[in-house]
Amino acid sequence: MASGTRRSGLGWLWLPLVLCAAFLYLPILVLVVMSFNGGGSAYSWDGFSLRWYDELLHDDVLLESVVTSLGIAAGATVIATVLGTLLAVGLARHTRSRLLEAAAMAPAILPDLVLAIGLLSFFYAAGIPKSAGTVLLAHAAFGTAFVVAVVRSRLAGSDAALEEASRDLGAGALSTFVLITLPSIAPAVVAGALLVFTLSLDEFVIAYFTAGPTTKTLPITVYSMVRTGVTPEINALATVLVVVSVVVVVVAARAIRPKEKS
Repeated sequence: MASGTRRSGLGWLWLPLVLCAAFLYLPILVLVVMSFNGGGSAYSWDGFSLRWYDELLHDDVLLESVVTSLGIAAGATVIATVLGTLLAVGLARHTRSRLLEAAAMAPAILPDLVLAIGLLSFFYAAGIPKSAGTVLLAHAAFGTAFVVAVVRSRLAGSDAALEEASRDLGAGALSTFVLITLPSIAPAVVAGALLVFTLSLDEFVIAYFTAGPTTKTLPITVYSMVRTGVTPEINALATVLVVVSVVVVVVAARAIRPKEKS
């Protein structure tokens, strides 16, 4: 009797889940559908068309900003992944400093506005002119904290006995890291890299403060376009980004799965 009551009560738990999913994904679904709108409005349907995808492919300003954002995201991902992984290993295996741990996580905890102003002040004080390079460095500093969090959580749940055995058998610190530690944390490293890439690709506040006058990342360009109203071209761009994000996640999941089983 109690079991039947419990099962019937579980049905209500689907309601908040469905409402939350609808709140999150219905706007994206509407955006994707309206990207195929043949008219000039982003809100009223005037028939199916690929017109806005064609215009997207011929919009030089938007395409240039996409290339800029992809380059910055790729560079920031490489830097943040390397530094974040090494820092996570150092925090988990070689030190218990709460101060250092707090400093490593600070960029992820601080509000974007505070971090952006701080980075802007640093670049001015150091005499570094704002450019795509300053955005890359800012995104790398921002992303390193997320890599530290992801990789360190993986290290916290792993056994250090294999690393100790490797060192006892005469392997050096570098050999132990490359042959023992890195393969065990590879899924977390990939997850952290993907997180940094996606965060950098759509990050606006830090990029807005640290970009030079000729540096136009994708979020900055989109912001300048939507100030006069959302067009189906923006919907088409967003749809492409959604598809690319899904493909990246699926490919990464397939690449990680065999390592997790072994």
